Amino acid sequence: MVVVFFQLVVLQQPLPNLLQLMSGILLVVLGLTFFINGLEMGLFPVGESLAHALARKGSLFWLLIFAFLLGFGTTVAEPALIAIAEEASEVAAQAGAIGNNQAAQEAYADGLRLTVAFAVGIAILIGVIRIVKGWPMHWMIMAGYVLVVIITSLAPREIISIAYDSGGVTTSTITVPLVTALGVGLASSIRGRNPMIDGFGLIAFASLTPIIFVMIFGMVVH
Repeated sequence: MVVVFFQLVVLQQPLPNLLQLMSGILLVVLGLTFFINGLEMGLFPVGESLAHALARKGSLFWLLIFAFLLGFGTTVAEPALIAIAEEASEVAAQAGAIGNNQAAQEAYADGLRLTVAFAVGIAILIGVIRIVKGWPMHWMIMAGYVLVVIITSLAPREIISIAYDSGGVTTSTITVPLVTALGVGLASSIRGRNPMIDGFGLIAFASLTPIIFVMIFGMVVH
C-alpha cells in the first residue's frame, strides 16, 4: 500500500510490471502464511519438547550441544542473512576490499554467513548457561555492549555498519521461534526458574554476539 501510494500519488507514475508485481506479492503472502503455520505446527513444539527432554535427562553437555547447533543451523538458513551477505560481498568487491570476481564474492559472503551463524550458536549456548545457572541477564548484556564499543574503535570502518546490521538480521523468521521455544521450554523444566523472567532474553544474545564476531571477521579480511 505504501509503494502504490507513493508511485501513484507522489510520483504520479503507473506501476511498472503490474502483473509481475501482483504475482510476486501473492507468492510472498502465500509463502509467509505457510511458513508461519509450519513453524507453529511443527518446529515450535519440537524445540520446546526437546528442551524439556534434555532438561529432564540432566545432561548439560548435550543441552549445550543442542543449543549451539540450533543457533548455528537456524542462522545459516536465515533468508535475511543470506540476502545481506550477498549484498555486502558485492559492495566489498566494488569498493576494492576484496577481489572483484565471483569466487571472491562467494567466499566473502559464505565467510560472513558462517561467522554470524557461529556467533549466534555461541550466544544461544551462553544464554542456556545463564538460564541453568540463574545469572542476571542485564549485567551480561551490559558487558557485551561495552565489548562492542571497544571492538568498534578497533575495527575497519568498512565492516562496522555491516556488523551492526548482521546483529539485526539474525533475529528473523526462522531463528526467533525456535530459540524462543528453547528458552521457554528450558525455563519451564528447571525448578526455580520463571519462564517469563528466565525463558526470554536469548534473542538479545543472538543480536549482540554477531556484531562482535563480524567486526573481528572484518579485521581479518580487510
